[in-house]
Amino acid sequence: MTSGLLPSNTLDLAPRWAVRAAWATVLCTVPSCVWRLLLAFGVDVGFTGRLGSLYTGTAITVYVLILSVASQAAACLTLALVRPWGERVPHWVPRLGGRRIPPRAVVVPAAMGAVAVTALCAALTLVPGGPLDNPEFPQGAAGLVMDLCYAPMLAWGPLVAILTFAYARRRRI
Repeated sequence: MTSGLLPSNTLDLAPRWAVRAAWATVLCTVPSCVWRLLLAFGVDVGFTGRLGSLYTGTAITVYVLILSVASQAAACLTLALVRPWGERVPHWVPRLGGRRIPPRAVVVPAAMGAVAVTALCAALTLVPGGPLDNPEFPQGAAGLVMDLCYAPMLAWGPLVAILTFAYARRRRI
């Protein structure tokens, strides 16, 4: 880098491991998204009792669709930590295209997201007496499938934290 200008190709600066880790954050949310979509479209995923009746109908379908789109979009935002659009506003954006993005405007929300996702996933899965201990949650084979679909989510927050640190270091914060 010369004259304090950003290089035109950020991918040259993002280490290969970081690019792979960013894609891993996207991929670690996919199994739970697929599991939720199956629930939304009426597949019996193993809920019983009152929860079994709550997790049916239009309201749960809309909720699950919104949650799935939001979680995938949030995971995809991690790519900004290794892609050029995480350093400069894309040229096609009216009035802002081509402007440099202040590193803190990326690092602060990314760090907050890493902490929030880590805390949420840990609280939901690792805390005794949490929602997963409810006997109406899927048990047996259905419970195992749900656990396998949600287990990758435990990596999401730590991956974002590592990528945020690498981005901050690369951008010299």
